[in-house]
Amino acid sequence: IDEPAVAALTQYYRNNIPTKSDILDICSSWVSHYPLEFPDTMGNICGLGINGLELQFNDQLTSYVAKDLNVDPKFPYDDASFDVVTCVVSIDYLIDPIKVLQEVRRVLRPGGKVIISQSNRCFPSKAVSMWLKMNDRQHLELINAYFQYAGGFEPRKAFDITATVPVGYRDPMFIVEAIKSRA
Repeated sequence: IDEPAVAALTQYYRNNIPTKSDILDICSSWVSHYPLEFPDTMGNICGLGINGLELQFNDQLTSYVAKDLNVDPKFPYDDASFDVVTCVVSIDYLIDPIKVLQEVRRVLRPGGKVIISQSNRCFPSKAVSMWLKMNDRQHLELINAYFQYAGGFEPRKAFDITATVPVGYRDPMFIVEAIKSRA
């Protein structure tokens, strides 16, 4: 994603993740796009991603685990460990996103929030095939359906946070946000 999309996502996190939150970034890599102040203002910031070398260079993480969620979607964290879970432009690469979202629900505290960001940018060789045949709205509806089938989340909200820039191309950026049910 381009710099305006990254800036829009960073600002969204700044405005929507409460201070002192324990955060898990799934499908994480060398950058999480969190605001620069997050390592000082948040609790633990954990990364769960496929490439240990990339995770090692993510200076916003307090810890990380390298794991391929397409091989084993089980998270190596205790129940109710996090206030917020994020996933940046990667849900389209998961072959069993419902199981992954069930794990998200398990590790979230009651009332915890998951923030899935999505653009129309992807690596076509890595994305699941149906994703490539869908438009932006269909992507959002599919993510909503993943949450519905995973169960245990309040009705989702979707937002278009695409940056407004005066000149030049900009990548679209969308958010699907869900809250873990308290029941």
